[in-house]
Amino acid sequence: MDLFSLIVEMIDLRSFSNLWYWIALAVLWSSASHWVLGVPYDMVGRASRMGGQAAQDLQDAVRIQINRLLYITDITGVFLISFMFFLVTTLLLLGFAYGVEFAQALVLMVLPMNVVGLINLSAARAVQATPHDDRALRSRLTRTRFYIQLVGIVSIFVTAIWGMYQNLSIGVFG
Repeated sequence: MDLFSLIVEMIDLRSFSNLWYWIALAVLWSSASHWVLGVPYDMVGRASRMGGQAAQDLQDAVRIQINRLLYITDITGVFLISFMFFLVTTLLLLGFAYGVEFAQALVLMVLPMNVVGLINLSAARAVQATPHDDRALRSRLTRTRFYIQLVGIVSIFVTAIWGMYQNLSIGVFG
């Protein structure tokens, strides 16, 4: 096997049969459930156990990340929504109308991440709208993480089913 064949095999665009795609999917969902509202979730556990300065650090980190997220959303919201609709529509057409497997794989990553973005945005607006004490903030972050993990479970399940279907149909019919 020469170097070119090795490189082509490693970056194969048949995503569902490629190990790198599944590793990227696992890293994507691991990161999405760890970073709730842009704050690492281990800070929630530390604030719960230790209180005091750890709880204050959590409050500050959440305040900073929420202000940042809402500022970006308020300034670029329409452009961001328009771009995401364009991207997802293009990927959907390429993937499911024209049968490009790489676009299908990207749709199955990008579309659920848009839902995660909406969950985070909704939680950010809720935290900003009402003052939260330490316990209420930890509860809100835990609930937000739970919703993100639910989206992740459904997304990984759908991706696995679609990936198996693609691999079996290519193996049997292609």
